[in-house]
Amino acid sequence: MKVNENILISSLTTMRLGGPARYVLEVEQPSEIPDAYGFAKQYHLPTFVMGYGANTLGHDEGFKGAIIINRMRGITESTTDDGSTMIKIMGGEYWDNVVAYACERGLTGIEAMSKIPGLAGAAPVQNIGAYGQDISDTFVEAEAYDSVTDSFVTLSKADLQFSYRKSILNTTAKNRYFIISITIALKQGTMPRPFYNSIEKYITEHSLTDFNPQSIRSIVTQLRANKLPDPLEIASAGSFFHNVYLTEEAAEAAADKGYPVHHGKDGYKINSGWLIEQCGFKGKLLHGIRVSDKAALVLINESATSYNDLAKARSEITGKVYDKFGYWLEQEPVEIQ
Repeated sequence: MKVNENILISSLTTMRLGGPARYVLEVEQPSEIPDAYGFAKQYHLPTFVMGYGANTLGHDEGFKGAIIINRMRGITESTTDDGSTMIKIMGGEYWDNVVAYACERGLTGIEAMSKIPGLAGAAPVQNIGAYGQDISDTFVEAEAYDSVTDSFVTLSKADLQFSYRKSILNTTAKNRYFIISITIALKQGTMPRPFYNSIEKYITEHSLTDFNPQSIRSIVTQLRANKLPDPLEIASAGSFFHNVYLTEEAAEAAADKGYPVHHGKDGYKINSGWLIEQCGFKGKLLHGIRVSDKAALVLINESATSYNDLAKARSEITGKVYDKFGYWLEQEPVEIQ
């Protein structure tokens, strides 16, 4: 385990905001996890588990505790009797490496989640998803360390209680478990059609006929490059707001008003980017935070120097959306506090 002191959170997160963390503990193998939590307990420090930092925000005052980061890497596979391929991924593995690994082998199930920044261990936390696929679709189990009972446990799909961008890991059991590895089940083949609207549109525009996992990965890579900034190059937390989900009754009322309501496997929704754009924010600079001119649900840290700058920009956006439409936008990134 590597112990680092007084590390700026801004250097650990892709939004590049946040003061110093008292300690940053880097865990490189499962046996070091109890040591990390033991270290925090010894000095009466709160803990925060962090991965790549792409969906995490730091506060100006920093964190007077221990941030624990997963540095465990590795991917292994096995085949089941029904022909499924079980992929076991260590939590510190970069997620897009996992997608690339699967697509190179012709395995379907996660190809639409290409280029999502982050680590594999964070994937089940908020049930990551894109273009019609969610990690919960293929998730089998996770090996984890329970910081409450100080024991190693196995968490099943049912245990995690997945829903749209949620699981117990970011709700009822937030910050309780340290994910060591996840196992997903994939199969040879292709995604079922119809594909997500933007994928179908791209296929039509480019007259494509090959829909193998590698081809879908290429399409998604291009779609994301056209509207989502690379967090390694441009300071951003990716999609900053969740889409707005509605009851069937509320969806009917919204449709009657001419709002673009979409009906998918998770229910009825309105894209938060559309709401923000309708309020005139697309491309605007607010307190150093730029609302992307390509995808309005993306906020870019162009010149903000503090969390307070971000908070003021967020408040302006959510307030105007509520005043105009009556919907409160929910922030997607988690905060270290």
